[in-house]
Amino acid sequence: MSYYNRKRSEATEQEFIISWCRLLEPRYPELKWIYHIPNGGSRNQIEAAHLKAQGVKAGVPDLCLPVPRGGFHGLYIEMKYGRNKTTGNQEEWLEALAKLGYKTAVCYGAEEARRVIKDYLGIKEAGETT
Repeated sequence: MSYYNRKRSEATEQEFIISWCRLLEPRYPELKWIYHIPNGGSRNQIEAAHLKAQGVKAGVPDLCLPVPRGGFHGLYIEMKYGRNKTTGNQEEWLEALAKLGYKTAVCYGAEEARRVIKDYLGIKEAGETT
C-alpha cells in the first residue's frame, strides 16, 4: 500500500512508522515488538460497549515498544498530525506511564516518531553522525 498516494493523516503517519520498523527489523530485532493499541476510531454503540467491557480505555497511547532501554521499561508514543492536540485522557495516561518508568512521547508525524524511536534504541542510520 502506498502512503504517498493518500491524504496524510495520523493513521498514514503511523502506518509509515510501522513499515519503517519492519524494514529495519533485520538489523534491529527489537523493532519486531512495536505494536499499535487500537483504542481510537468511530464505532457503533454496541461495538463500543463490548470493547469497553473488554478493557478498552480512552487515552491509551497509540504505539508501544515494550523493550527496556536507558532505565525505562519501554516506550509509548501518542501519534498526532497537523493541528491535533492531546486530550485530557491522553495526557493523564502519558503522565502515569512516565511515573511508572516508561519513556513517553507525543509525536507530530512520522519523522518525529522515527527520531524518538531511533534515539530510544540508539539507532544510527547510514550517513548519520549524531
